[in-house]
Amino acid sequence: MSDKDVTQVLAADGEGIARAARILESGGLVAVPTETVYGLAARADSAEAVAKIYAAKGRPGFNPLIVHVRDAGQAAIHGDFSDPVLREIARGQWPGPLTLVVERRAQAALAEAVTAGLPTVAIRVPAHPVMRQLLDHVDFPLAAPSANRSGFISPTCARHVLTSLDGRIDAVLDAGPTEAGVESTILRITAEGEWHELRPGPVDVGALYRHYHDHDIAGMAALEGITAPGQLASHYAPGKPVRLEAEAAEPDEFMIGFGPIAGDCTLSARGDVTEAAARLYACLHEAAASRSPRIAVAPVPAGGMGKAVNDRLRRAATPPG
Repeated sequence: MSDKDVTQVLAADGEGIARAARILESGGLVAVPTETVYGLAARADSAEAVAKIYAAKGRPGFNPLIVHVRDAGQAAIHGDFSDPVLREIARGQWPGPLTLVVERRAQAALAEAVTAGLPTVAIRVPAHPVMRQLLDHVDFPLAAPSANRSGFISPTCARHVLTSLDGRIDAVLDAGPTEAGVESTILRITAEGEWHELRPGPVDVGALYRHYHDHDIAGMAALEGITAPGQLASHYAPGKPVRLEAEAAEPDEFMIGFGPIAGDCTLSARGDVTEAAARLYACLHEAAASRSPRIAVAPVPAGGMGKAVNDRLRRAATPPG
């Protein structure tokens, strides 16, 4: 579609889901709700459709995409889940906000751009009921990064999607605000049994590791290069300088508060990191739209979902380039 076209907003009912499925089947782009953030979906088996994702987002070609499937059986068509621990994790965590990076199967019918030339593929089974209904309507997996221009703030409602992608995609399937508010946890377990949390999110990798090993994880060495989505140093950017760990705002700053530190927008007045995660991108969107040239963010504890919140805030505060 051209930049002059208007993006359709579809109701998340039977008719809207069926319309979204037809658009995707024909190779179009639809922003879809998940339990984490809205994703920009295209059929993952079509090089032309996947290329539209990269074009609409302005996404670097070396940054792979997450493949969304309806169940573990469909996941095993595209990725190698022969490891018993991986299979058990998939059974226990899916559907849900966990992405597993596994070896890509040679016979996987996926566009090469989905994996950005890597021998691995990132796969998850989403839990959002509307997304699950949509996956039941199509006979192909969906590639779906966050539904925003590359590097910008992720969307947690249809309005956020339209802020950066209106006229660049065919439709938005509007199911209201998302629940978790930050992207899925990404986990890679190597053939040698090493665990690598490639992106923190709603699933606690440390707790998951303890479940399978009866002791705390000793440390997760970083993998070199971009091995999964969401690893760019500068990401989720509001287009303004961001100052973290702020106890109070300067006169020209939009203040994002937490707990006892009030703000123009507050992540959680009661100091709840899970609520902070759900509200994070909404506050960043509000700050980006404000007249203030700079943004200050109150300290957020690192425990629980605070780890994911602080990860996104650090990337939002990192200057591009």
